[in-house]
Amino acid sequence: MFPGQPSQTLLGSAIRRAQHQLLDAPVILRDSIVLKLVPEARDPAVLPELGDATQPLPVMLRSLFAVRSRFAEDRMAEAAARGLRQYLMLGAGLDTFPWRQPDFARQMQIFAVDHPASLVWTHQRLRERGFAKPPNLIHVPANLEDGRLAEQLAACGFDPKVPSFCSALGLLQYLEADIADDLLRFVVTLGTSSEVVFSFNPPDEELSGLDLEAVTRTATRAAYLGEPWKTRVRAQDIVGKLSRLGFREVFHRTPELAQSHYFAGRSDKLRAPLFEQLISAIV
Repeated sequence: MFPGQPSQTLLGSAIRRAQHQLLDAPVILRDSIVLKLVPEARDPAVLPELGDATQPLPVMLRSLFAVRSRFAEDRMAEAAARGLRQYLMLGAGLDTFPWRQPDFARQMQIFAVDHPASLVWTHQRLRERGFAKPPNLIHVPANLEDGRLAEQLAACGFDPKVPSFCSALGLLQYLEADIADDLLRFVVTLGTSSEVVFSFNPPDEELSGLDLEAVTRTATRAAYLGEPWKTRVRAQDIVGKLSRLGFREVFHRTPELAQSHYFAGRSDKLRAPLFEQLISAIV
C-alpha cells in the first residue's frame, strides 16, 4: 500500500462480487447488499481496467470472489453450530457480511480488521451509502505487518479465550511469509475449536492456461497499485505447516472439490479457479 493511502484493490474486489449478482445465475453467493455499496458495478466505464465482464478472465475473477466468500460463510455456519461466538474478519475490506448476517451470526461479535487508512476510506463509503453499523460489529484498525494484532484486538474487546472463527480471504499473498506464519500462530492461541479459513496462491509452475494468465495479470496490477504479492505457497507445504503449528484438523478445499460442490451443473463459464485455493483449519 502507498503510505497514508487505503488499499487500491479493495474496491475492485467488491465490484467483482457485485457483478456476480448482476451477470451470473444462479449465484454462488447471494449478496444484494453489495449492489448498494458499490453502484459502480452497474457502470463498466467507472473502472475500465477491470475489463469486459463477459471475457474469460473477468468471469474467472467473479468465480473466485464468489466462491471464497461462500466457502468461508458455509464454514462459519458450522462453526457457530458448535458454539463459536466471535468472528474475526482479517482484511475485511468492503465485505458486506455484517449487513446480511443470518440469524446464527447475530449471537456473534464481529471484528472487522483492516489497515487504518483503508478503514477511514471504508467508513466514508459506508456513510455515503447509508449503511448503519450493526450492533454486533466492531471495526479494528490494525496494520498486520507491525506484529501488534493481539494487542489491537484486545483494545477493541476481542477475547482470545473465546472460541473464534477467523477469515483471511485474499490476504496472505500480500504478507511476507513470516508475517503470514505469525498470523496463523495467533489463531492457534485462540480458544479450542477456533477455526481459520483463508485463501492462498500456488506458484506459477503449478498453473497453466487461463489460471496462469489470471495470476500474472492480477499480481502485476496489484504491484502497479503499490500492493505487491509477497507470498505464494504449494498446497502440500501449507497443509504441512498448519499441522506443525498445532491445528488438529486441516481441510484443503481443492479446486476439484470446489468445482463439484459449488459449480456442478452450471451452463455458463464460471468454474473453480486453480490460481487461488482455499483452506480451513481448526484448533
